[in-house]
Amino acid sequence: MIYVTGDTHGDYSRFKDPAIKKLRRGDTLIICGDFGFFWNGSRKERSVIKKLTKKGYTIAFLDGCHENFDILEEYPVTEWNGGKARVIAGNLIHLMRGQVYTIENKKIFTFGGGHSQDFDFRRSSENWWKREKPSHDEIIEAIENLRINDNSFDYIITHEPPVSLKDCLNVDVLQRLEVHALFEDIIKTCTYQKWFFGKCHIDKHIPIKFFAVFNNVIPLK
Repeated sequence: MIYVTGDTHGDYSRFKDPAIKKLRRGDTLIICGDFGFFWNGSRKERSVIKKLTKKGYTIAFLDGCHENFDILEEYPVTEWNGGKARVIAGNLIHLMRGQVYTIENKKIFTFGGGHSQDFDFRRSSENWWKREKPSHDEIIEAIENLRINDNSFDYIITHEPPVSLKDCLNVDVLQRLEVHALFEDIIKTCTYQKWFFGKCHIDKHIPIKFFAVFNNVIPLK
């Protein structure tokens, strides 16, 4: 079974949630960005990551705005389930931007990254990395992967929400990103069952297909 949850921000207690503790070997937990366990490279952090690699299920995370990209990008890019990924360990996978993965016969398009709302209070390469913002090349690659897959997917999973949902979410989109235009095009041109995103730190279903997810652990059926 595949499950989706929201931003974990390096909080190991999230993995003690009863809903997550029910996951079994062979299951996959997808985290919608701001994984946060690659942040300062401390001994404590490395110990927590080691605990995660011992889970019986797969932890597959999108990057968000609160990742240390210097650490994350030390891991080589390889192929995983049909798309580019960083395999941290056998069960710990970084799902990359604009990629398409086939998991349990479900075709899933992913796109992480975004913009930190608290950008003005952060310092470059200390607690903020420019690479949080999706690049033009990543968007071009995403468009090509959409085309190759005939714009048809089972699920879309992103960190940022589509900007057209901002009024439904009661959040301000402080900076328009190039990726927001991509997401609006996906809404218009792609077929999919459901679209999940993190970022907003709320759990809310926006009929018919959109799901803001934070604490909830949602099975993909």
